[in-house]
Amino acid sequence: MIHSISFASCYVYSPCGTCYTSGRSRLMCALLKAGDEEFLHRYAARVRDVSAAFPELAGLFTPGSVLIPVPGSTPWAERPRWVAEALARALAREGLGGTVWTGLQRVRPVRKSATAQMGRRPTVATHLRSFGVDTGCVPLADCVLVDDVVTRGRTLLAAATVMQEAFPSARIRAFALVRTMGRIPEVRRLIEPCCGEIRWWGGDAHREP
Repeated sequence: MIHSISFASCYVYSPCGTCYTSGRSRLMCALLKAGDEEFLHRYAARVRDVSAAFPELAGLFTPGSVLIPVPGSTPWAERPRWVAEALARALAREGLGGTVWTGLQRVRPVRKSATAQMGRRPTVATHLRSFGVDTGCVPLADCVLVDDVVTRGRTLLAAATVMQEAFPSARIRAFALVRTMGRIPEVRRLIEPCCGEIRWWGGDAHREP
């Protein structure tokens, strides 16, 4: 298990806030989870624009970065529309990163965190056992894991661990379009870019901020 991975995100989401902006954040997440193509293209362009004014985010997406979409909960052979893959390709079309590589695969199904009850969401260990990596390619050197939403960061930490085991010399970071703000009841704006870290501590993943 790796001890930490740096990550960046652009938008925030409130699962329970009652203000207008919190409500808009839930609509945004619903469109994202639905894989709405128009939404993905529009928001990938927003990430490009925000990156121009946010150096830490701009530094994440270099021309040599390989964008690696994090698989959903369903194994590769059974997968429905893969939102993170569509997001990664939309980002690449906007000049954010280089190629998109889909060699990180889900080989065993896991329970969807969004619909699982508290205490029954997949652990880091569960995610680790569910991932496989296609190592039959040239070694990867500069990788950005791409996901739609990050909550605690368990999926990203597990994905980074299996990628680091497969490509020990690779530089691996992560990007999630949206981060969940579960401890903050309301969000006052949707765009709130950040760079932070997901750590393995006390037997679980912890995201900061």
